[in-house]
Amino acid sequence: VRAGRRVGGAGPQMLSLLAHPVLSLLLLAGSDVTGGELGRSPNIVLIMVDDLGIGDMGCYGNDTIRTPNIDRLASEGIKLTQHIAAAPLCTPSRAAFMTGRYAFRSGESYLQVLLFLGGSGGLPPSETTFAKRLQQQGYTTGLVGKWHLGVNCEQRGDHCHHPNQHGFSYFYGLPFTLFNDCVPGEERDILTDLQQTLRNLTLMLGLGLFTLVFVRACGLLEVSLWLLAALFLLSLLATAVWYLPFKLLPTWNCIIMRNQEVIEQPMTVETLPQRLLAEAEGFIKRNVDRPFLLFFSLAHIHTPLFNNPAFAGKSLHGRYGDNIEEVDWMIGKITETVDSLGLANSTLMYFTSDHGGHLEEADSHIGQKGGWNSIYKGGKAMGGWEGGIRVPGIFRWPGRLAAGRVLDEPTSLMDLYPTLKHLAEDTQPDRELDGHDLMPLLEGKVARSQHEFMFHYCGVYLNAVRWHPHGSESIFKVHFFTPNFSPPGAGGCYHTKICQCFGEHVTHHDPPLIFDLYRDPSESHPLTPATEPRYAEILEQTAAAVERHRGARSDKQVADDSDILWRPWLQPCCGTFPFCGCKEDTISNN
Repeated sequence: VRAGRRVGGAGPQMLSLLAHPVLSLLLLAGSDVTGGELGRSPNIVLIMVDDLGIGDMGCYGNDTIRTPNIDRLASEGIKLTQHIAAAPLCTPSRAAFMTGRYAFRSGESYLQVLLFLGGSGGLPPSETTFAKRLQQQGYTTGLVGKWHLGVNCEQRGDHCHHPNQHGFSYFYGLPFTLFNDCVPGEERDILTDLQQTLRNLTLMLGLGLFTLVFVRACGLLEVSLWLLAALFLLSLLATAVWYLPFKLLPTWNCIIMRNQEVIEQPMTVETLPQRLLAEAEGFIKRNVDRPFLLFFSLAHIHTPLFNNPAFAGKSLHGRYGDNIEEVDWMIGKITETVDSLGLANSTLMYFTSDHGGHLEEADSHIGQKGGWNSIYKGGKAMGGWEGGIRVPGIFRWPGRLAAGRVLDEPTSLMDLYPTLKHLAEDTQPDRELDGHDLMPLLEGKVARSQHEFMFHYCGVYLNAVRWHPHGSESIFKVHFFTPNFSPPGAGGCYHTKICQCFGEHVTHHDPPLIFDLYRDPSESHPLTPATEPRYAEILEQTAAAVERHRGARSDKQVADDSDILWRPWLQPCCGTFPFCGCKEDTISNN
């Protein structure tokens, strides 16, 4: 029996163990002997799905998509119903998750949707992640899947933003996000407006050059050969600027790395889920005898959607539903690996999404490609609306956490950092955090969350705040501005596919919109002085909280947006840039 596993059963091995007086005392001390009680810190398995809607799983109310393995996690653990992402977009949400702090505390350059992450934009090297803290406590740490928080800083190979520099001993996966461009035949989704503008400019130059050559050849007008030569060179340059970068986008950005080496460029998307799963299972098996942290960051359910024949056409919701059911199967395989190795009672498993589903993602061929956010208004990139920030949250730890509990208190993805730090018995001083240790709440030692106020961002702008007053079940949400949906009356920004957070794209509210999420979780009925006796108090309390929050921002150095401009010399490459290319030979099963 390895140290750190719960001892169960009553077979011959168990009887022989009972003969040992020390082990007998441990067993008699209680039935919930955990890894920490036997001198070993618990293993941690964190599972994050990309763009998953909270309404896409059975345990959160969906009765048309089959998610038995996720539902099992919830039935064997604790389900959070008000689990909140720090932002409705991948990069700032993941940064806050990793650091336990709102994104502004680390500078705001990486609040953008980073496309060319070969640039210097990313999680600053000076930041501390939960992986780094646990690594310092003796954990073996691994990230399998999507990173999306930067790679290089000043030169290719310095890896200052790379997962290995942020506390992960092992990394296998995507340093960037998943793009439609990674799959031949999919609709392009990177800088399409710029690409069209450059294409039109190139065509105009080409047409102008052809016209001048025709006019000169017909003798209709004297045209200098120097002018024709200059236009010809300019046309070549315009063609190169338009065609080459966008033609090579899949090569440059659709890559797989193992630690700091590019091992596949461009990647084969069709086999990506199987490879990520094999790597995650292999990491657990390699570290069965020592405390480990695995962050399994899935490439699902972000577009492009996968087309695995084993799941294709099996759901009631097209390819999106097929992908959800594939995700559920992967969760089942990870759970099976943990349990089959006897690690269940010494392993905290956690399941979530980085933010809400992308409502506007759809096309006429595949249909809906984004998630369902249940009764909650809004979705990905829509600021503080609940549909973009309320995410699933499930904790499973047999023997330590009671099974089948449901917690309705406000919690945050940022709570993972202080929770893991506590479980690793890390008592070293830390910088200011915005998350709180969840263990007292999860273990039932306290009934109330420590989050009285929570702040919600649209891009870099604070646009909403929630207040959970002491002694009240109400949770008030105050919106200072909201994104304008398009077309008018729609539930999202379907004209642009992602909402903007400034200028004519938003509506400012004076007085602010106020909702009581306890009575009105879909944010459909704004409160008024006539309907809410505490109306004036809500505005007063939240205004004071916002001032305190803004005070925390006043001394922060905000990074320049130029930091995320693409720098070709920083782009990861196997081979000679720009002609990169390599293929991973086999799927790892180690």
